[in-house]
Amino acid sequence: MNDIHISIDEPQIIALVGPNGSGKTTLLDCMTGLVRPDQGSIELLGKDPSDPTLYYDVSYLQDNRVLYEDLTGYEHLYFICRMQKQPLSQVQQVIDKLDIATYMDKKVKNYSLGMKQHLLLAIAIINNPKLLILDEPLNGMDPSNSINVRNLLLDLYENGTTIILSSHNLDEIDRLTNDIFFLKDGELLKESIEDLAAEYYFISVQDMSKAKEALNSFHHQTMTFEQDSIQVKSNDVDLHSVLQRLVEFEVNILDIKKRKTGAKIRYQELYGGVSLP
Repeated sequence: MNDIHISIDEPQIIALVGPNGSGKTTLLDCMTGLVRPDQGSIELLGKDPSDPTLYYDVSYLQDNRVLYEDLTGYEHLYFICRMQKQPLSQVQQVIDKLDIATYMDKKVKNYSLGMKQHLLLAIAIINNPKLLILDEPLNGMDPSNSINVRNLLLDLYENGTTIILSSHNLDEIDRLTNDIFFLKDGELLKESIEDLAAEYYFISVQDMSKAKEALNSFHHQTMTFEQDSIQVKSNDVDLHSVLQRLVEFEVNILDIKKRKTGAKIRYQELYGGVSLP
């Protein structure tokens, strides 16, 4: 990876997005001290990730390989509760919050993928963390459970928890996050979810150089000039004025489309033919 910089100064929900193999899990492992970076520094809540006291306030949800097949859900949660020096009453509170009581007395080897994800999430929030780091938290969950988890994460955020999550579920990311970091070619590209959720006009033209000349008087920060089209944020620029200006300069307009970009569209723009898992 190249020179990567993330700074979060107040509670937010941040998404980390990229194709399989792009380095998302490696980056999260570096942040939590499981992998030492070759260079640079990482600080969480004012502490180095190697400081064990940090993890009373930080939780990292990994994949289900960290679970023990022959232990029950209850046994996992009671063990973590004691390790985190939390009152044992936290176990039942977390179980009730996630509505997972029906299978907590079963051994993990009998769990479905969705059940394992619920148990991992319960483990991650049992200490009421200030920082919650989640690697694919919605993996294996049906739409109903995904909605419940989304509401849980929003509740944690509203109560002061900062959340960093890696996910391929871009529709949920659109609903959950403040900012998205796309990991591409070892670099992080930051996008505001507010900008991604905005509506844009895409105006295809025949002569882009003439179009740029025609629109020189407009505020270019609201427009993006691509190879054969102009991207205009609908709330910032009057479309009629733009089209009138292009006509005055005899720019041949080929097509006009209106759409929201969203995380999924931006993903396709960045990674081309790379499909989501």
